[in-house]
Amino acid sequence: MTRIGLTGGIGSGKSTVSALLAARGAVIVDADRIAREVLEPGTPGLAAVAEAFGDDVLAADGALDRTALAAVVFTDADARKRLDGIVHPLVRARATELAGAAPPDAVVVHDVPLLVETGQAPSYDLVLVVEADPAVRVARLVQRGLTAEDARARMAAQASDEERQAVADVVLDNSGTREQLEEQVDRFWADHVPPVTG
Repeated sequence: MTRIGLTGGIGSGKSTVSALLAARGAVIVDADRIAREVLEPGTPGLAAVAEAFGDDVLAADGALDRTALAAVVFTDADARKRLDGIVHPLVRARATELAGAAPPDAVVVHDVPLLVETGQAPSYDLVLVVEADPAVRVARLVQRGLTAEDARARMAAQASDEERQAVADVVLDNSGTREQLEEQVDRFWADHVPPVTG
């Protein structure tokens, strides 16, 4: 099994690369999706978050109010650490379970937005980083509904390009067209991924 850690800053196009790798046969373990799963109503994760942050982070139906929680943790580093201390172990355990269910010769791509911030780079056979020019990232995030100020604040709260480059085995530049990105993914797949025999 080949284990690839995929990361990139918000707005870099990491999800696009993840989808391109899936189309080439990779098994994707998506940390963001798992993070939502472990905080669904009725889960121990959601109960722990409500205990730590109060019922104000819950919607009327008992689900997590992500906007309310973001308002609390985004401006308070200690609160963010508390949340990470609840969510990250649950995500890692589920990711390990999903990767373990993949075929022995699978290429498993762990799509982890905070791979650098959580010190996980050494646990992968290879780290793939997606980058894009900061102005391009801001423009993409504004298209998603954020203000330019919020986009820049979220980018600043993550690891820097230099920090991601320091752990990267391969860096893809997604400042250009989708076709240019696909060419880079094709080259990465050909150069770094062993053929699947199964």
